[in-house]
Amino acid sequence: MQTKRKKGFFHEIRHNGSAYLLVIPAAIYTLIFGYFTLPYMLIAFQKFNFKTGLFNSKWIGLDNFEFFFKSPRAWEVTFNTLKLNFLFIVVGTIVAMALAILFNELRSKLFSRITQSTILFPHFLSWVIVSYVIYSLFSTDYGVINKIIGWFGLDAINWYSSPQYWTSILVSAAVWKDVGMNLVIYLAAITGIDDTYYEAGRIDGASRWQLIRRITIPLMMPTIIILSLLALGKIMYGSFDMIYAIIKDNGVLYPAVDVIDTYVFRSLRTIGNPAQAMAVGLYQSVVGFILVWGSNRIVRKINPDHALF
Repeated sequence: MQTKRKKGFFHEIRHNGSAYLLVIPAAIYTLIFGYFTLPYMLIAFQKFNFKTGLFNSKWIGLDNFEFFFKSPRAWEVTFNTLKLNFLFIVVGTIVAMALAILFNELRSKLFSRITQSTILFPHFLSWVIVSYVIYSLFSTDYGVINKIIGWFGLDAINWYSSPQYWTSILVSAAVWKDVGMNLVIYLAAITGIDDTYYEAGRIDGASRWQLIRRITIPLMMPTIIILSLLALGKIMYGSFDMIYAIIKDNGVLYPAVDVIDTYVFRSLRTIGNPAQAMAVGLYQSVVGFILVWGSNRIVRKINPDHALF
């Protein structure tokens, strides 16, 4: 029997050159911003000086971390970051999963395609554009919401001076903008389910709701868990572009929506010390890693097949 020759690296490149060509931009971006910048984590422990450079700046230990942890608002912005991101993950997952199941049950393929495209469209809008949409809804004098409230004889609400409403507003905006992409992923997961499971369920007399509850949702769980674990890795990173585009420098709303990223940005803009910003970024990364590792460990103990690694 003739043994197959092991194909080498250049053979692989020659036969799949177009695929590797598409990977090059992403690989270059990852190398530059993901790996070449890793040594700069050292500045979190330095009194960084642009003139002396990375390896000649003075070492000051954990002093840069004091800038954040001794701030009276450190725990407030940490809580806001965790609260908002947790709600983004939970509400976004539930809505995307429900819509994916709903679209899978639709019989009109044309209606399904048009509606999916409509839901996916906001994902491609920038948060700057979305911020103007939100302002048109919640503006005190000309906002659509206050106009509707006025029709019922109620007083207009000054939304941009009322922090208690903005957690719900931001969660709704994030779900509206990003649910379309998760919907596509969950629909793909449902499409990959073998039809014989549903045929066996129908033969046993299962209703459509029972098919969803007993087949669709359990077989979607691996995808849901993996996406949730990946999202947990960024739970300490507030959506800076969203918060800053919508809230800007409105200090009245800070108690409810100010996150670590916006707080550090304002501090960096005022103080101009990149070492302190790096210290907070390192803190976010370490906590994110611990959350992903811990959550994955729990999932692995419950069901090893659903674990990310």
